[in-house]
Amino acid sequence: MSITKYTKRTLIAALKKIRNLGWIKSHRNANNDGAIGNTLEDLLGIKENNLPLPNAAEWELKTQKRGTSALLTLFHLDPSPRALHIVDYLLLNYGWRHKEAGKKYPENEKSFRQTLSYRQPTLRGFFVDVDDENERIIVNFSPEIIGNEVNDWKNELIENGKIEYDKDYMPYWGFYDLYHKAGVKLGNCFYIIADVK
Repeated sequence: MSITKYTKRTLIAALKKIRNLGWIKSHRNANNDGAIGNTLEDLLGIKENNLPLPNAAEWELKTQKRGTSALLTLFHLDPSPRALHIVDYLLLNYGWRHKEAGKKYPENEKSFRQTLSYRQPTLRGFFVDVDDENERIIVNFSPEIIGNEVNDWKNELIENGKIEYDKDYMPYWGFYDLYHKAGVKLGNCFYIIADVK
């Protein structure tokens, strides 16, 4: 398998050459958030993959449309305690009916997707706490702040006896886990902003 390899100097030169081409038609569905990155990878001769590795040999490319309000994913890291299969636990116990359940997926398909913030809890009562003493970032939950828009989900939690958050299953990311993951993934990162029309 042939892998396109770049040094920092040759990658910068290749990016400048692409920039100087002017407007480039997207190689993928232009409405897809990944279209810019996919097109750039194609132009650089980088094979698309979903491996947790930098995508240009040792260089990580992150792309975004200029002026977008979309969040940029830096990396993925499942929370601890991993031995308790915490992601499965959250999905099974705090998940809700997937919007494609009964259509694209089985009728009982669940989803658990949250964009968490330290400043603002989600509609479903999840938020982030920083635990300096134990050096971790915690995914916390408070049923008292669940929004009225998801009362059916809240009632389901009550019926299933899951309204109280089991502290033994509290998901978290250790400071050092995040530090090492970011170091591996972002140590040699290029952030590319693209104009679109």
